[in-house]
Amino acid sequence: MKPTSLTPNYYRDRVCLNVLAGSKANAQAVYDAAEGHVLVGVLSKNYPDVASAVADMRGYAALINNAVSVGLGAGDPRQSVMVGQIAAALQPQHVNQVFSGVGSSRALLGQPDTVVNGLISPTGRVGWVTISTGPLSSGQPAATVPVETAIAMLKEMGGSAVKYFPMGGLATREEFAAVARACAAQDFWLEPTGGIDLENFTPIMAIALEAGVSKIIPHVYSSIIDSQSGDTRPAAVAALLAQLRALVG
Repeated sequence: MKPTSLTPNYYRDRVCLNVLAGSKANAQAVYDAAEGHVLVGVLSKNYPDVASAVADMRGYAALINNAVSVGLGAGDPRQSVMVGQIAAALQPQHVNQVFSGVGSSRALLGQPDTVVNGLISPTGRVGWVTISTGPLSSGQPAATVPVETAIAMLKEMGGSAVKYFPMGGLATREEFAAVARACAAQDFWLEPTGGIDLENFTPIMAIALEAGVSKIIPHVYSSIIDSQSGDTRPAAVAALLAQLRALVG
């Protein structure tokens, strides 16, 4: 079934890539390389105000069937309010938020279909995560809770998915596996990000798939960006899609 303008185009109804774009032309190129199974990140931090961000992001959306992922910008929690305001006007397929920004973003969107993630971080303790990722809370002593509780709270706020950052390769394998199992148990979606590259993509995705997570949106950013142009390399996106085919079928 062809996805609606608010629904990401998941590969086999299971996985959708998330990559950045350095320009509108690059957005079109990576979208084509992923055969549409991708959300293209555009960062709010790159714009001076909401109006200019919305105007420019609409140009991206028109090229890639609205597969825009509104980003904070290097995970900057100070961008949380701006992201919510952009999302309200743009109505994109995907919104990146800090934990405490999920509820306001969902309310501003006014609909349940756009994917809104909430940022949580590893703690070094399996089964526990840090939820104090907001503009004020991130500067306070860490609030750590069982991952099951974090997911339940995100559901209460209208969230769609956990954004688990940073992955750090497979250094947090046990922690990530616990998060994946909790997402599967509560039928919540999972977005691993931070430190994912072409080499560790398959083993990271295998953990989430084997845990039974219903939908997964892996973010692969700096490792596939050309340092000279600032563009995401379409060939790398195609390589990620090939890995997905091998994993999912």
